[in-house]
Amino acid sequence: MPVDPAGPVRYAPDDHLGGRSLLVAAAYVVLRRRHAGHDEVLLQLRHGTGYMDGFWATLAGHVDPGESVHEAAVREAAEEAGVVVAPDALRPLTVLHRFQRGGPAVEQRLDAFFEVAAWSGEPGVREPAKTAAMAWYPLDALPDPVVPHERLVLEHLAAGDALPAVVSLPS
Repeated sequence: MPVDPAGPVRYAPDDHLGGRSLLVAAAYVVLRRRHAGHDEVLLQLRHGTGYMDGFWATLAGHVDPGESVHEAAVREAAEEAGVVVAPDALRPLTVLHRFQRGGPAVEQRLDAFFEVAAWSGEPGVREPAKTAAMAWYPLDALPDPVVPHERLVLEHLAAGDALPAVVSLPS
């Protein structure tokens, strides 16, 4: 296809309406440290969000319009825990495609997981309306309950298993 010298080729604004799935994208940040002989991850206890409240979770959030998953990961780490993460400190772990066959568009999700071992600042609760607590947990002794799709990723890390580049999780 010839390249238009005036600019990039774009889809028509209504090209993906109707019969195609649009994906809700989110970025997940697994802050990981070595402490007292254990690999630990930072988790927060969700509350007041309307989704998985009462479950422990990694730092995460939706990708805003015009934002990359990398930019979203950096932003969410700052918003939720007050830490500064350099984009080049994000180590891709996996992408989960969570979907509900025949379900609504909002249930078609693409979750990009990153591991971060270097950041600046001391993590702490920065969104008290959405987070009841924040704490470090050994990867091999996670609290209960952890958001199920996040637990899947954390258990692979705890076992030292390589995660597939993409995992599909129909519900």
